[in-house]
Amino acid sequence: MKNKSLAFAAALLTSGSLLFAQQAAPPAAPAKATPAATPAAKPAQPPLPPQPPDVPAPKVGPDGAPQAGFIAQHEKYVALAKKGDIGVVFLGDSITAGWVGAKEIWDKSFGQYKPVNFGIGGDRTQHVLWRIQNGELDGISPKALVLMIGTNNSGGDKPEGIASGITKIVETVRQKCPNTKILLLAIFPRGPSPTFPNRVTNEAANKIISKLDDGKHVFYLDIGKKFLKEDGSFKDDISKDLLHFVPAGYQIEADAIGPKLAELMK
Repeated sequence: MKNKSLAFAAALLTSGSLLFAQQAAPPAAPAKATPAATPAAKPAQPPLPPQPPDVPAPKVGPDGAPQAGFIAQHEKYVALAKKGDIGVVFLGDSITAGWVGAKEIWDKSFGQYKPVNFGIGGDRTQHVLWRIQNGELDGISPKALVLMIGTNNSGGDKPEGIASGITKIVETVRQKCPNTKILLLAIFPRGPSPTFPNRVTNEAANKIISKLDDGKHVFYLDIGKKFLKEDGSFKDDISKDLLHFVPAGYQIEADAIGPKLAELMK
């Protein structure tokens, strides 16, 4: 009987020890959350190949596809050409397109010539070349075409390349519209001073394209100094960014090209 009592007491002592140990044990650490899988990075898109300034090409976006806005504007100009009854075409980039902000001057200076404005902002020589090879001059024979293009090439192309692109445009206009007189404007001044890199490039290109003047079909005209002060800086209140014009700048252009254009429109 005594042995049974001792065994029972030992069992109670062991059970109590186990219970105490369970109550005194620290709580288990929470399981660490498995981090979410990081999505695989998209492969870097290779840079687009450069567009040579004398090879026709549409304006493209980062994906290499033609820009929708560029194509839409081009198609608008093709539609205008199909309507015909055009006396003079103004062809170029945003400086030409900007005439829409000086409509009163445009109408007064050129309205009698049945003008159309085929300017698209950001265009380079290769873009204009593509446009006129794809319908903008088809079926029309204007008396004159005013061309000013090349400043958007000056950030990456050399003067010789820019001049080559302008030469190709002139040659294409001559092929498409053999009876049209071309008023080839020198690339306008750009930037704060004569030493501004883009302006230096443009001036070098101008020296080359001036030789395209043949006195019969192509007439080169440099009116750049009319926009500048004696020190080579822009005149006050004619440009919002030392490149594009406000109406006062367009008035200077209209006055400068007006006599020669009138002569070519006879």
